[in-house]
Amino acid sequence: MIEHDAELLEELDLDDWEDVEGEEESAFLASLARQGESDEEVGKSLNELERLADTAGINVLGIYHQRRNRPERGTFFGKGFLTEIQQKMLGVKADLLIVNEELSPMQVRNIERDYHIHVVDRTEIILGIFHQHARTKEAKLQIKLAELEYQLPRLRRLWGHFDRERGSMRSTGGTATRGMGEKQIEIDKRLIRIQIARIKHAITKVMHQKETQRKQREKTRRICLVGYTNAGKSTLFNVLTDAGVLVEDKLFATLDSTSRQLKLSTGNPAVISDTVGFISNLPHHLVASFQATLMEVQDANLLLHMVDASDDRYDYYIEQVNVVLEEISAEHIKQVLIFNKTDLFSRDYQALLTKRFPDAIFISALNHAGIDLLISRIEQDVFDSRTIDLLIPYDKSRFVSQLHGIAQIISEEYLAEGTRIKAVINAEDLYHIKDYIISE
Repeated sequence: MIEHDAELLEELDLDDWEDVEGEEESAFLASLARQGESDEEVGKSLNELERLADTAGINVLGIYHQRRNRPERGTFFGKGFLTEIQQKMLGVKADLLIVNEELSPMQVRNIERDYHIHVVDRTEIILGIFHQHARTKEAKLQIKLAELEYQLPRLRRLWGHFDRERGSMRSTGGTATRGMGEKQIEIDKRLIRIQIARIKHAITKVMHQKETQRKQREKTRRICLVGYTNAGKSTLFNVLTDAGVLVEDKLFATLDSTSRQLKLSTGNPAVISDTVGFISNLPHHLVASFQATLMEVQDANLLLHMVDASDDRYDYYIEQVNVVLEEISAEHIKQVLIFNKTDLFSRDYQALLTKRFPDAIFISALNHAGIDLLISRIEQDVFDSRTIDLLIPYDKSRFVSQLHGIAQIISEEYLAEGTRIKAVINAEDLYHIKDYIISE
């Protein structure tokens, strides 16, 4: 059987990536509201789930929540709430119930069995969106791994109907026999584990390739855009690099890490990368499977942390991004906090934000406002660049030529005692001309 399994999985061909989009489905959304959570907080969380559903192509027909301190072990929600939801779903012929947390396999089975509701959780919706948006082989490998690891403990849900059908045929007086569904689960689990191993091996090869590339460009500074999904990272990336990356007003429009050269006035080599957006309660196995893509973040010299400041939940978004950065061991990398979408809020509001976050940069990526200031900040933080005044004697004119090669010349004036130059230069290059500095 093992040989047969190996033959089935001989080729890990992702070119035949199945398109999961089909006829539009309709759904109800449901969430638990725990003690201490306000109706406003619950509503905003459900609004985000509604955006996720919209991105997945699902039409939301109703949004509900139940106040409960802890989930019901067997069905997550209480019996009365689920009975009411069932009746309302039947009334409008909704296809799905989407729950705003990850459900256990047992909870899914019990809800579907007892209430005849097709239920999916937040994780399954996010996986579906990632599946739709994957374009490169690397992204497809990573998403396939996350999907398989999510499916593995849930196989009983798929095959339980075989045992139910055989139940009426079994002799009540005879010894118990293993059901067809149980046998099929064991076969499927073995096949999935083989495929998981093969995909992990393929991802490891990708990571080794990236590590080799990283070593080849060790002198190049690396900058990485991070932020909550839909913060405007791809728009800024296009402004800085003219990359033409897809920009959509949808969650997770960017999955594949894209890197381009960033031209700085100092002339130093720098590469900037646009990465997948983060989101609250991002499934751990999804973060783990995206190791190859997240290497761009882990190897960065500077993180540009984008925030949609027009959304009053910006504090929460900043916190959630930092949670993910900590999970991937990137919390130590220097950050520049960038408040985006200044075109959508007032100057008074910006003044309040500036008081709270004095080191933040304010931009509108859409209108290109504040971009020059951001580039100056990148140069300062990545290369520790400084503006200096120099006076170089004429008999040391070779240093003038050298300065043109390692610095950005702002002004140059010929005086009786020598050439006076104002320039922006990296701290690491100061030793070349330190004897001629007048002021910094």
